[in-house]
Amino acid sequence: QVQLVESGGGLVQPGGSLRLSCAASGSIFRLYAMGWYRQAPGKQRELVANIMSGGRTNYRDSVKGRFTISRDNTNNTVYLQMNNLKPEDTAVYYCNAQNVALGTYWGQGTQVTVSS
Repeated sequence: QVQLVESGGGLVQPGGSLRLSCAASGSIFRLYAMGWYRQAPGKQRELVANIMSGGRTNYRDSVKGRFTISRDNTNNTVYLQMNNLKPEDTAVYYCNAQNVALGTYWGQGTQVTVSS
Protein backbone atom coordinates (compact mmCIF):
# COMPACT_ATOMS: atom_id res chain seq x y z
CA GLN A 1 0.00 0.00 0.00
CA VAL A 2 1.10 3.52 -0.85
CA GLN A 3 -0.53 6.70 0.39
CA LEU A 4 -0.04 9.80 -1.76
CA VAL A 5 -0.81 13.34 -0.62
CA GLU A 6 -0.54 16.23 -3.07
CA SER A 7 -0.07 19.88 -2.20
CA GLY A 8 0.85 23.14 -3.87
CA GLY A 9 -2.09 23.80 -6.14
CA GLY A 10 -3.87 27.13 -6.35
CA LEU A 11 -4.83 30.10 -8.49
CA VAL A 12 -2.13 31.74 -10.59
CA GLN A 13 -2.09 34.26 -13.41
CA PRO A 14 -0.98 33.27 -16.91
CA GLY A 15 2.80 33.23 -17.07
CA GLY A 16 3.09 32.42 -13.39
CA SER A 17 4.59 29.42 -11.62
CA LEU A 18 3.52 26.76 -9.16
CA ARG A 19 5.31 23.83 -7.56
CA LEU A 20 3.31 20.73 -6.79
CA SER A 21 4.50 18.23 -4.21
CA CYS A 22 3.42 14.65 -3.60
CA ALA A 23 4.44 12.99 -0.36
CA ALA A 24 4.39 9.19 -0.37
CA SER A 25 4.26 6.80 2.54
CA GLY A 26 3.67 3.15 3.19
CA SER A 27 6.03 1.37 0.83
CA ILE A 28 9.45 1.56 -0.76
CA PHE A 29 9.18 4.82 -2.68
CA ARG A 30 12.28 4.34 -4.79
CA LEU A 31 10.81 1.22 -6.44
CA TYR A 32 7.93 3.13 -8.00
CA ALA A 33 7.66 5.08 -11.20
CA MET A 34 6.05 8.37 -10.19
CA GLY A 35 3.86 10.51 -12.36
CA TRP A 36 1.65 13.58 -12.51
CA TYR A 37 -1.63 13.38 -14.37
CA ARG A 38 -4.29 16.03 -14.85
CA GLN A 39 -7.98 16.12 -15.64
CA ALA A 40 -9.84 19.17 -16.86
CA PRO A 41 -13.65 19.39 -16.69
CA GLY A 42 -15.23 17.28 -19.40
CA LYS A 43 -11.92 15.77 -20.47
CA GLN A 44 -10.11 12.52 -19.86
CA ARG A 45 -7.29 12.24 -17.40
CA GLU A 46 -3.95 12.66 -19.17
CA LEU A 47 -0.32 12.06 -18.32
CA VAL A 48 1.63 15.27 -17.75
CA ALA A 49 5.02 13.86 -16.80
CA ASN A 50 6.57 10.86 -15.16
CA ILE A 51 9.89 9.86 -13.69
CA MET A 52 11.14 6.29 -13.53
CA SER A 53 12.82 4.73 -10.52
CA GLY A 54 16.15 5.24 -12.30
CA GLY A 55 15.45 8.92 -12.95
CA ARG A 56 14.46 8.93 -16.62
CA THR A 57 11.72 11.45 -17.32
CA ASN A 58 8.95 11.82 -19.89
CA TYR A 59 6.72 14.82 -20.66
CA ARG A 60 3.70 15.43 -22.79
CA ASP A 61 4.55 17.73 -25.67
CA SER A 62 2.44 20.66 -24.47
CA VAL A 63 4.45 21.04 -21.24
CA LYS A 64 7.96 20.38 -22.51
CA GLY A 65 10.25 23.27 -21.65
CA ARG A 66 7.80 24.61 -19.04
CA PHE A 67 7.34 21.80 -16.51
CA THR A 68 10.00 19.81 -14.65
CA ILE A 69 9.38 16.62 -12.69
CA SER A 70 11.82 15.51 -10.01
CA ARG A 71 11.95 13.09 -7.13
CA ASP A 72 13.61 12.96 -3.73
CA ASN A 73 13.98 9.33 -2.71
CA THR A 74 15.30 10.32 0.71
CA ASN A 75 12.14 12.24 1.59
CA ASN A 76 9.74 10.09 -0.48
CA THR A 77 8.50 13.07 -2.44
CA VAL A 78 7.94 13.85 -6.10
CA TYR A 79 7.66 17.40 -7.41
CA LEU A 80 6.28 19.12 -10.47
CA GLN A 81 7.68 22.57 -11.11
CA MET A 82 5.35 24.40 -13.48
CA ASN A 83 6.52 27.61 -15.14
CA ASN A 84 4.94 29.88 -17.73
CA LEU A 85 1.53 28.50 -16.90
CA LYS A 86 -1.26 28.85 -19.43
CA PRO A 87 -5.06 28.81 -19.02
CA GLU A 88 -5.13 25.41 -20.75
CA ASP A 89 -3.07 24.00 -17.86
CA THR A 90 -6.11 24.45 -15.60
CA ALA A 91 -7.08 21.06 -14.19
CA VAL A 92 -7.04 18.84 -11.16
CA TYR A 93 -3.54 17.39 -10.90
CA TYR A 94 -3.11 13.87 -9.55
CA CYS A 95 -0.01 12.12 -8.28
CA ASN A 96 0.47 8.51 -9.36
CA ALA A 97 2.75 5.70 -8.24
CA GLN A 98 3.23 2.60 -10.39
CA ASN A 99 5.09 -0.66 -9.98
CA VAL A 100 4.24 -3.74 -12.03
CA ALA A 101 4.55 -6.05 -9.05
CA LEU A 102 3.42 -3.73 -6.26
CA GLY A 103 0.46 -1.97 -7.89
CA THR A 104 -0.81 1.45 -8.93
CA TYR A 105 -1.86 4.20 -6.53
CA TRP A 106 -3.40 7.67 -6.83
CA GLY A 107 -3.51 10.76 -4.70
CA GLN A 108 -6.67 12.75 -4.05
CA GLY A 109 -5.76 15.54 -6.47
CA THR A 110 -4.99 19.23 -6.20
CA GLN A 111 -6.66 22.00 -8.19
CA VAL A 112 -4.57 24.24 -10.44
CA THR A 113 -6.34 27.24 -11.94
CA VAL A 114 -4.61 29.57 -14.38
CA SER A 115 -6.64 32.72 -14.89
CA SER A 116 -6.28 36.48 -14.95
